Amino acid sequence: MSVPAKYRAIGDFHEYYSGSRVAPYLTLFVGGNHEASNHLWELHYGGWVAPNIYYMGAANVVNFGSLRIAGLSGIWSGPDYKKPRFERLPYGPSELRSIYHVRELDVRKLLQIRSQVDVGLSHDWPWKVEWEGDWKQLFRFKPHFQSDAKSGRLGSPAGRYVMDRLRPKWWFAAHLHCKFSAVVNHDLEEDSHPEKSPSQGMDSLNGTKDVANPDKIDLDIDVDQPSIEDLPDASANVQNNDEIDLGMGDDASDVSTHIPIGNTHSSDARVTSGEPDEVPLDLRNQLPASFSRPPPALTPSVSHPEAIANRTTRFLSLDKCLPRRKFLQLLDIEPIAKASDGTDTKSPRLTYDKEWLAITRAFRSINPLISPISPDRGEAYYRSLIEVEEVWVEENLVKTGKMQIPENFEITAPVYDPSVGLHPMEYPREYTSPQTVVFCEMLGIENFFAGSEDEREARRANAPPISSEGNGGGGHRGRGRGFGGRGGGGGQGRGRGRGRGYR
Repeated sequence: MSVPAKYRAIGDFHEYYSGSRVAPYLTLFVGGNHEASNHLWELHYGGWVAPNIYYMGAANVVNFGSLRIAGLSGIWSGPDYKKPRFERLPYGPSELRSIYHVRELDVRKLLQIRSQVDVGLSHDWPWKVEWEGDWKQLFRFKPHFQSDAKSGRLGSPAGRYVMDRLRPKWWFAAHLHCKFSAVVNHDLEEDSHPEKSPSQGMDSLNGTKDVANPDKIDLDIDVDQPSIEDLPDASANVQNNDEIDLGMGDDASDVSTHIPIGNTHSSDARVTSGEPDEVPLDLRNQLPASFSRPPPALTPSVSHPEAIANRTTRFLSLDKCLPRRKFLQLLDIEPIAKASDGTDTKSPRLTYDKEWLAITRAFRSINPLISPISPDRGEAYYRSLIEVEEVWVEENLVKTGKMQIPENFEITAPVYDPSVGLHPMEYPREYTSPQTVVFCEMLGIENFFAGSEDEREARRANAPPISSEGNGGGGHRGRGRGFGGRGGGGGQGRGRGRGRGYR
């Protein structure tokens, strides 16, 4: 878990993991930046972290009765967006953070959805959603948000991209530790909000600028309230200390890239890196053709499907689960499309989504763990693959009655042992989740998350020695509690609020 050792404390999740307590209601969640990322890594496609508590995976769409729910885990970081999920136990300090960053491949899969979703979940707020609500009140409560919002640095461009594609009836998020609601009208143009700067922040979607996530902070701090002047200049190329040099290079660092995002409908919307051309154009034109730069890899424009007809999304984010904080709200949510396939709405069950399973099969040849990740080949290309896979899902899963998500939670890591304490002097082990094995076998796809024991032991053997404070992960499954996240303490500081997450 990404949190300084001095703030670690065992909570109550280990009781649910061990089975001594059971969640009274079905609970669905997406991952954020204070989780036991090694546990969630085992459940990349989704699965039960405890009885009645279901993790949505890195990206997913599931159904609860006739309610269709989409989820995107992680927080935004431009430098890691196009990277593979290279992080493997034992994690280094920077990998503890990069492992929970959103990846383009998961967003790409969600953008292939062509039918209506009712609910969207993310940890980060979608980019610029703050301007769709009472932003004046928000900035009074969280004054340091204002500079980031005006410079386009607040929220996740990837989350906004997905929200504007899926247009769910509701979108729920967290991360910023305050209650905030907004109404997003997908028919409105960006220029209806003069406070927005549509060109700011968009270039970070494809990693053309290293724009820091203002909410991913150094948790080991004592400052309660930084001034606006202390915030980084949004026009600067801010160095992200969590970026890991994989020797991959950045193929978009000096090209214009078309990024269709949010309500920016104009095909003219382009952003550039702002870096000067190192070779004057007149000299470059004299070079042989072999010296020419390759054409830029543009992000394909995504046409909006007719079946996604909803025009208004209600956004809601709640505060931390602490006394006198607004962390709970009860809602009645009716699905946009009424069930017509015999779905039991009186006793709803959690089921797989036919379209999402087809998308997962269509992307099965791409290994998300290794570089390079296959570039986006465009909606038309994937559409033809998905249509074939929808037939496969119908014949092999729908007609055979295999669409219900099995309640097949199994304990993999040892449960919390108080005698070991919070700082065990050994690295945690990587496990193969039986749930992921069953899912991949059902769908006929390779399980990229099932490493060999020899490989795992070799990584552990080559790991650096553990400090006297322990390794930060432990070998057990408990729930940790640590200072973190942005704007805790009643809006009085950047890092004094308590974030909660799995150890």
